[in-house]
Amino acid sequence: MNRAVRFHQTGGPEVLRLEEVPDPVPGRGEVLIRTSALGLNRAESMFRLGQYGIDPVFPSGLGYEAAGVIEAVGDGVTGFRVGQAVSVVPSFTMPDYPMHGELVLAPVHPVVVHPEQLSFEEAAAVWMKFITAYGGLIDIAGARAGDTVLIPAASSSVGLAPIQVAHRAGGPHPRAAGCRRGAVQAPDHPRLRAVRDHHR
Repeated sequence: MNRAVRFHQTGGPEVLRLEEVPDPVPGRGEVLIRTSALGLNRAESMFRLGQYGIDPVFPSGLGYEAAGVIEAVGDGVTGFRVGQAVSVVPSFTMPDYPMHGELVLAPVHPVVVHPEQLSFEEAAAVWMKFITAYGGLIDIAGARAGDTVLIPAASSSVGLAPIQVAHRAGGPHPRAAGCRRGAVQAPDHPRLRAVRDHHR
């Protein structure tokens, strides 16, 4: 039997249960992964509370990120093999493919070969923050070389990721802002001074 994290009603962490469920069997275009590490994000907490925008169907699993080793592949799956280390990029819904379990099914499209330089724990926790950062900074805002980017709460995971994305993109100059003794501390820059002066 497989163990999976599930819940039967919305609420705080006390509604979560580790339950025995039948081993999943991969269908066409799916892989079965034996997880070595799981990612935990705000999305899982909001989903469990019923505040994520996608309603859980009870009993519900949860989880967007996982890393582990492929146990089986379904029909039509190419490019992956049993025994291969992989991680899962969040690009599906939790009701369809919950990742918090010992054995989990994933559609093949978000499965990526495990980056050798990362531990399983790092690979399970890296995707959500970098997809969020890259999508907001590059895809939506269109940040490019020469831009200055203000990153509030730069000590959170989604605050640290855009700093790295900006550096890797070789362009936008990130300016981090954090709090110290209740006041915003930000690098000195004419545009930032104007924003600070406006809010005083």
